[in-house]
Amino acid sequence: MAESSMLTMGHTRSLLVDSSVYDSRIVGTTKDQGFLGMTSEDGEDMLPKVETQVVLVGEAGRNEALVKALQDINTPLIKTDNVQEFADGDNTDFEMVFVLTDFSSPDYFYLYKHENRIVGPPVVLRCAAKEEPLHFSCRPLYCTAMLNLTLCLTGFRNKEEMKSLVNMVHHMGGTIRKDFSAKVTHLVAYSTHGEKYRLAVCMGTPIFSPSWIQKAWEKRDHVHFHANDEEFRTEFKVPPFQNCILSFLGFSEEEKFNMEERTLKHGGQYAEVGDDQCTHMVVEENSVKDLPVSPSQKLFVVKQEWFWGSIQMDARAGESMYLYEKNDSPTMKKAVSLLSLTTPTSNRKRRRLRDTLAQLTKETEISPFPPPRKRPSAEHSLSIGSLLDISNTPETCKALGESSKPSKSSTPVVSKQSARWQVSKELYQTESNYVDILNTVLQLFKHPLEKEGQVGGPILAQEEIKTIFGSIPEIYEVHTRIKNDLEELLTDWSESRSVGDIILKYSKELVKAYPPFVNFFEMSKETIVRCEKQKARFHAFLKINQAKPECGRQTLAELLIRPVQRLPSVALLLSDIKKHTSDDNPDKITLERAIESLKEVMTHINEDKRKTEGQKQIFDVVYEVDGCPANLLSSHRSLVHRVETIALGDEPCDRGEHVTLFLFNDCLEIARKRHKVINTFKSPVGQSRPPPPLKHIALMPLSQIRRVLDLHDTEECVNAFALVVRPPTEQENLLFSFQLAGEETVKRDWLRTLCRHVANTICRADAEDLIQCTEPDSLQVTTKDMDSTLSKASRAIKKTSKKVTRAFSFTKTPKRVLQRAFLANTTPDEKSQRLSCENRVCSTSTFAAHHSPSMVNLPTMFERKYHTFSRSSTHLF
Repeated sequence: MAESSMLTMGHTRSLLVDSSVYDSRIVGTTKDQGFLGMTSEDGEDMLPKVETQVVLVGEAGRNEALVKALQDINTPLIKTDNVQEFADGDNTDFEMVFVLTDFSSPDYFYLYKHENRIVGPPVVLRCAAKEEPLHFSCRPLYCTAMLNLTLCLTGFRNKEEMKSLVNMVHHMGGTIRKDFSAKVTHLVAYSTHGEKYRLAVCMGTPIFSPSWIQKAWEKRDHVHFHANDEEFRTEFKVPPFQNCILSFLGFSEEEKFNMEERTLKHGGQYAEVGDDQCTHMVVEENSVKDLPVSPSQKLFVVKQEWFWGSIQMDARAGESMYLYEKNDSPTMKKAVSLLSLTTPTSNRKRRRLRDTLAQLTKETEISPFPPPRKRPSAEHSLSIGSLLDISNTPETCKALGESSKPSKSSTPVVSKQSARWQVSKELYQTESNYVDILNTVLQLFKHPLEKEGQVGGPILAQEEIKTIFGSIPEIYEVHTRIKNDLEELLTDWSESRSVGDIILKYSKELVKAYPPFVNFFEMSKETIVRCEKQKARFHAFLKINQAKPECGRQTLAELLIRPVQRLPSVALLLSDIKKHTSDDNPDKITLERAIESLKEVMTHINEDKRKTEGQKQIFDVVYEVDGCPANLLSSHRSLVHRVETIALGDEPCDRGEHVTLFLFNDCLEIARKRHKVINTFKSPVGQSRPPPPLKHIALMPLSQIRRVLDLHDTEECVNAFALVVRPPTEQENLLFSFQLAGEETVKRDWLRTLCRHVANTICRADAEDLIQCTEPDSLQVTTKDMDSTLSKASRAIKKTSKKVTRAFSFTKTPKRVLQRAFLANTTPDEKSQRLSCENRVCSTSTFAAHHSPSMVNLPTMFERKYHTFSRSSTHLF
């Protein structure tokens, strides 16, 4: 006989009165779960009052916490060990709710067979604590751990296992749907294959393993536990590479080891290329030309973007979008070798060499502006749109020919490009490239990280995004307007147009935008490094986007350093424009003000960011190179690399000269080994120091390097390279060719470093495109017989010939003439001092310091054409 402990309440209604009984008896039930929040008052005018009576079966009746909770809320309860006497359903005064602790006991199956309401203790305790009516469910409900969750299962082959999981979900208040739809909140997948898995990835639906349901069922007695809690469910996410075996092809050992580690971390396995068990072969598409094995039909051959994309999404990406295809298109090679220079006529050789250099630099000429015309009226007749669309396409030529066929005499002749126009064009080109790089940073990195609804959730927190990118949007906006103004200026160019006004116009905005970013740039880099180490999805995000062509194989940190370098670069170009601006041009004063405004912006930058060690290295270069320009010293400049070479051509110095190249972050100092040491130099305190071992030749901005040529090694040319240079004072390209001296410098690494800094200077991302591999014969470059006796004798004769030429030159003023000119303008006291100078030769600079009519037209220096060019390039500050 069951123990009856019913509490009579009179007219007091229990807090657990469950009106859902009306729904179950009158409205009818469905197999889908339904929860009603309607209380008894909602229908007391139209339905009879039926109260709930809780029956505690077996162990539930001995649960003191459960009994006390029901007593506290004045709920009638019955304790029994025999459910059969209450399960007939004939009592219409009460709705019986049976509470069982074991949903696998005989009592449970008996009650379930007779369609009785069955709940577990957690349901009663939770509803009593929240003072809510009991949830109604057409199925037994043990707890609410999966309340409001709709699940879909995929990939299961064992029906018994699947049936068990479905019952667990129902007992925890969840819903199961056979087909995947937008109503499904979670997908439970046994593998990463199948259409349902792919749909869930596309829709951003969380995907969990079956153990998520099993572990949640183990926590069913925790009253306030819910299976969708982030801390609980994270460990049950299906890893991207579950049931996948990956192999890697074309990667460096370090990168391959990194990817193998991440494969294991994200649920996969790895094997060697060619293993029959492999499901995926990840290929580095930029280095792999042919596959070593023929892939089977079951093997996915994918690009590395699939690997990193899967990690970023935290789900296996669809292979169809990332399949590797063999690149059968011809590689980017210039047909320099086709321009054979074997004709006997030297003029023809020089002409072909000039054409070759023009062909090599064709791709780097990115300006949309043609050079100034002789007749400005012809230019003004063109609109901006037509000017930017000028081309030599057949369609354009045909259209022009139909409109008008000018005679030979009426064809506009291109005038000599002024140096001021050339540098102004270069300012626009670098500004355009810089704006493109900032746009790449925003479009590829910042905006995707800020996007809402990311698959797998946000990759970074908003505070981290703000720390990394800072005021990049503001910098982008101001430089976009500067670029547009420069474009308008060059479209309607005249020498009187002011470049400095454009910079002054935006000087206040530059002051606001730059210091916040530059001063915290180190913090930005540290945040990138930290997040990349701690967050696998961010690391994968960087891998995907940094491999895109827009980034030029540069990291995010390398792209973000561009704003740090931009203002000194602009000031450098403005100084160059000022140098080529006549004194009567009003823009000269404006340019000075613009340069000062940029210096004012740079003074706001924290001086602690300066690199003292880099400055010390520059001082060492100044002391080592005789005649080194003092303006090489600059707070923004740092020494990158030093290379010992041998000159192979006639420029920038004679063939066979030992030349040292000092690569700075924005310029290249070229110095040769001194032929003879005249004397020692003394410091102000009287201590002597060794004379400089090198002689200055040229200080060249990196922006003047149009192409870096990697010359193939042949029998007659070994370890050589060349630079195609275009100074603003020249109308043609110059070729500087060198041979690396010694084996400590790897040519390929040196050329890549040089191209990287050239690209940084001109604000281009495609540094690799600046390198061009070609045959040395096409450029008439050879290293043969460089150390032979005949070659050394030839160089000695050449030097002697130059000395003799200078000695007998009519442009050189004899020493006695200089002395007479000097004495003619000295006082008697100065003449008495002349005796102390008779035993030593007075330098030309000493006489030059005294003004004399006979010395007005004397040249102060005798230099070759390229040396004049080098001085014109030493405007760096």
